[in-house]
Amino acid sequence: MRLLSFNDRTFASQLRAFADSASASAAVSASVAAILADVRQRGDAAVVEYVAKFDRARLTPRRFRVSEAELKAAASGLPVAERRAIRAALAAVLAFNRRSLPKGWMARNPHGARVGERHFPLQRVGVYVPGGQVPLVSTVLMTVTLAKIAGCPEIAAFTPSNAEGEVSSHLLGALALAGVKEVYRIGGVQAVGAMAYGTATIRPVDKVFGPGNAYVCEAKRQVFGTVGVDSLPGPSEVMVIADESAVPRYAAADLLAQAEHGSGREKIYLVATSRRVITRIAAEVERQLKTLPRADRIRPVLEAGFLAVVVRSLDEAVMVANRVAPEHLELLVRPAAQVRLTRAITTAGAIMQGNFTPTAVGDFAAGPSHVLPTGGAGRFLSGLRVADFMRRTSVLAYDLNSLRKAAPVVAAFAAMEQLAAHGRSVAVRVE
Repeated sequence: MRLLSFNDRTFASQLRAFADSASASAAVSASVAAILADVRQRGDAAVVEYVAKFDRARLTPRRFRVSEAELKAAASGLPVAERRAIRAALAAVLAFNRRSLPKGWMARNPHGARVGERHFPLQRVGVYVPGGQVPLVSTVLMTVTLAKIAGCPEIAAFTPSNAEGEVSSHLLGALALAGVKEVYRIGGVQAVGAMAYGTATIRPVDKVFGPGNAYVCEAKRQVFGTVGVDSLPGPSEVMVIADESAVPRYAAADLLAQAEHGSGREKIYLVATSRRVITRIAAEVERQLKTLPRADRIRPVLEAGFLAVVVRSLDEAVMVANRVAPEHLELLVRPAAQVRLTRAITTAGAIMQGNFTPTAVGDFAAGPSHVLPTGGAGRFLSGLRVADFMRRTSVLAYDLNSLRKAAPVVAAFAAMEQLAAHGRSVAVRVE
């Protein structure tokens, strides 16, 4: 664990260096570009080679797609308790996200013309579901459910297989329960390339969604423009802001939970109002780590990606949070401070208030999508929502009277911009 003090003269530069260390390296960017170019040129043949190279699976194009029979069998084969948990989470995600479904509208503008907006679901979307180190079953619900609410007619899911070409039955079961019928056992950069460019076997999509490792994230960045992308959600992040009211046992458990993803690039932040609070929580982290089955993957994350910051006030904690823009933010502070900090911190992907709102409940069960901006992108991006699976069209309807009212404005702008034909297109109607 690294420890910084907010009042250190070099604090800002040290914080920036720590946060930026998760960015993709030049080597990652070059490797991704080469794979994407190969998939674009050779299609299925390139996908077969990269699946064999990275996942050690021997697939043919005919085996890319998971059959609907496999999906149904996976859903029916889930233990009752797991099927019930998936359906309960699905219900919470539906309930939360239906509230944000965009609605069209029409109204009169200052000229008296009718103007408004219409919203349309994207025709074909691709959803990436990580499944390498751990099968992220919850990501299925946090992505495809929103596409369903939006009304997307075609949803294609991509997730890596093991060396035998098999995909986690939990993932397949969740996809089936969420209503997805088109699933490919392909992951990594090659999956993003197939979604963006298409192959003889896989039709391209309009937009790519879902989290991934540094390579997948970089691949999404590079294909943007050929297709849309939701955001670049990379390695997981959590920031815990703690005062004397924080329960060290809870704070430590939550820090370890995010480190558990185990890619080695996760960022774990602890911002506390005293060194004593940091010391107590750090001791709990070490104690609990010894009891966890994935301790061997967590410890490197803590050694490289765990930063503690001591602040003199919660106002300073707000400044730290707004600079970092953490994916997950926990406010383990007194109730009045929770309200104040929630209003003041404007860049977090998701905010969890109080000692009894761990990040895990947001990841799995509460309802908002856990696909959230990382790497500081929360400064300009939000977490995944239904509107991301839709596009908006503006609608305008002028009559002669309303056009006459707009004509002087159009004429003025046409003159300023030296676009005579623009001005004439209105003038010929109102002369």
